[in-house]
Amino acid sequence: MTGDRQPAGLRHAVDIVHAVCHVAGVPSLIDDIQADLAEAGILEALERHDTEVVFDCLAAALSFQGIADAVAAGYMAQHGQATWTDIQRGLDAAPSCPKLQSYWHFHGCRYRKGSGTCAEPDQIARCPLPRQNLRNGHLNQAAYSLFLFIRDIADGDLVGWLDHRLAEADDPTAPDRLARLRQAVLEPLRNVYGVSDKVLSMTLSSLLLGAGRGPRWLQVGGSMIAVDTLVHNFLVRTGILRRLGADHPYGPSCYRPSGCAEIIELVASRIDAREFNPDFPAIFPRFVQHAIWFYCAQSGLE
Repeated sequence: MTGDRQPAGLRHAVDIVHAVCHVAGVPSLIDDIQADLAEAGILEALERHDTEVVFDCLAAALSFQGIADAVAAGYMAQHGQATWTDIQRGLDAAPSCPKLQSYWHFHGCRYRKGSGTCAEPDQIARCPLPRQNLRNGHLNQAAYSLFLFIRDIADGDLVGWLDHRLAEADDPTAPDRLARLRQAVLEPLRNVYGVSDKVLSMTLSSLLLGAGRGPRWLQVGGSMIAVDTLVHNFLVRTGILRRLGADHPYGPSCYRPSGCAEIIELVASRIDAREFNPDFPAIFPRFVQHAIWFYCAQSGLE
């Protein structure tokens, strides 16, 4: 790993991030996530394996990609969001578009809201996908792609699919156990149209941390890292990326080897999160990443 080749740079990173955790770390992070999920009805839905409610939560999270949270929330408040019920109703009408036959067929839909075009122009007048007034056509495609993934890949039960994927990938003796478990759920979902690593990691982390479905969910959720521009720019401004020889632009590179996510995971392995809450797992990358974000965010300490 990057830090192993740059011991002085790693010490610099750990010292700075550890100090930030003392200033901006949230000892109630897991309790806060659980409270938010309970208030939204997500905790109960997870226990019931209620895919409709969980899907609506995930589809709403997708709407926050690429734009200020306030703008995305305002648009949804005015125009609504994609829901499982609406998409199911549209597909139950047996639309003739071949792209809507399955998750695999959906690849290459190419719907554009502004131009009203898609890959099957002869079908668009009868297609249910454009009927939801989402902020742009990419979000319409993302919602349908996620729906079809859950229906066709997860067999309609996203909670059961997560349980199965984690159980199947778990090897308690593997030195990279958590990385294997993360990839078991993240890798297939990365193929859902329009899903970014940041939103996928952030949303799944909250579900896994807050669900209360046992240590495996808690450990995997705690190991997921969401890198936004605030987190990336913090690592730039503090010289952490430069000292580790890992300079890169914000974007997909943040999740590649020697990227922001790997560096935060490495730093987190040197910080015992139980110092901040004895009930935390000792290694808690999501807590560390959240502390960096909260330290920088306008809605946090700014």
